[in-house]
Amino acid sequence: MIKFGYTILYVEDVEKSIEFYENVFGFARKFISPDNDYGELNTGETTISFASKKLASHNLSEGFIESSLEDKPFAIELGFITEDVGDLVQKATSFGAVLVTEPKKKPWGQVVAYVRDTDGFLLEFCTPMQG
Repeated sequence: MIKFGYTILYVEDVEKSIEFYENVFGFARKFISPDNDYGELNTGETTISFASKKLASHNLSEGFIESSLEDKPFAIELGFITEDVGDLVQKATSFGAVLVTEPKKKPWGQVVAYVRDTDGFLLEFCTPMQG
């Protein structure tokens, strides 16, 4: 059996990034390493993890492209399902997220908006899919 277990975001400050996700989504802290280089949040089935860029550079000796609000977002997003997209956008931006796209109803009926978190990662907020 194979199960998708987690996504790791490489961030400047693990504690700060975890606090953003705790404040916006209400997720509970699962673990933070004593040196604050790695942490995890309980989000349900799949864990969101955070590793410091310093730790990532030890694991990836050839380097990596860093996420930054100054650059375009990566071609990947983290999706969060909610009944009230507008409310979640307002909450996220009040904690430092940057609005990318206002909530918009798609032809299939789903409401979708995009923000970037404080590290520049792209987040999609959407209503549940119908049908």
